[in-house]
Amino acid sequence: MALTRPYELLVTASDLQEAERLLKAGADAVVIGEDRFGMRLAGNFMLDQIAEAVRLAKTYDAKIYVSMNNIMNNDVLSDIPEYVRALAEAGVEGIEFNDPSVLSAVREFAPELKLHWNAEMTSTNYRTANYWGRKGASRVVLARELNMDEITEMIDLLEVEAQVQVHGMTNIYHSKRQLVASYMQQQGRPVEGDLGLARGLFLIEAERREEKFPIYEDRNGTHIMSSEDICIMEDLHLLMAAGVHSFKIEGLLKSAAYNEAVVRAYRTAIDAYTADPSGYAYKEEWLDEVRQLQDPERELSFGFFYKEQVY
Repeated sequence: MALTRPYELLVTASDLQEAERLLKAGADAVVIGEDRFGMRLAGNFMLDQIAEAVRLAKTYDAKIYVSMNNIMNNDVLSDIPEYVRALAEAGVEGIEFNDPSVLSAVREFAPELKLHWNAEMTSTNYRTANYWGRKGASRVVLARELNMDEITEMIDLLEVEAQVQVHGMTNIYHSKRQLVASYMQQQGRPVEGDLGLARGLFLIEAERREEKFPIYEDRNGTHIMSSEDICIMEDLHLLMAAGVHSFKIEGLLKSAAYNEAVVRAYRTAIDAYTADPSGYAYKEEWLDEVRQLQDPERELSFGFFYKEQVY
């Protein structure tokens, strides 16, 4: 009998081994994908590995979602129908999408798949989220730039579930161009080796030399990530009280041990609130293991949760 929990703890995974560790630690769902169709993935999962991840998740009463949030070019459109059919056959619970080509393919070829609208920075209001809900989406992945008031005040106006990132780094810039390779070539420096996740490259601004912004390139272009990690665990209860359904831990560029500690911490908080909402009290020690593993050059911060937005 599957577990029924009012709040979903969603994580990313770089491979099957990490996925199992995170499921053991208390994750309710894992989002994975293939880099032909998904962007900024913690790891590249081919269809056979996705099918294996589904089998693994079932042993923990958990779910597998697949990211198809890439910027879709014409040359991949013909592959989408077969891909979503294969995902449905593998038993995937749902997919994240931002392009109507994915939505239309799912509705036609794999209508049993749930659709989670993930448009990154543009999912900022309830009317647009509800528009995609009426087109078939069951969830909106809210923009990381929204603050706490904007999120909590929006929930009651949504006709779909809401997902919020609560921990980890965020993307602050993307280009389809290979900017790092181009820069190195312009400098007359040979491009040696892979410029991907494992390279450990980062940017430093002249006026803020203490901050390091991870940067990497893959087949989908150049990605620049935040210099700090979101951590909203102290006020997670506000999001739960508002009715946010899914809480995402972004494990990109983190070790499996670190992500495991984060999952355990948030699982503790979610379970404590679920058991007794009125008597819930956040405990600093829940984050002790996370702080011990935290990169000393990266602060844990509230991100945009308590920043005033200027429009």
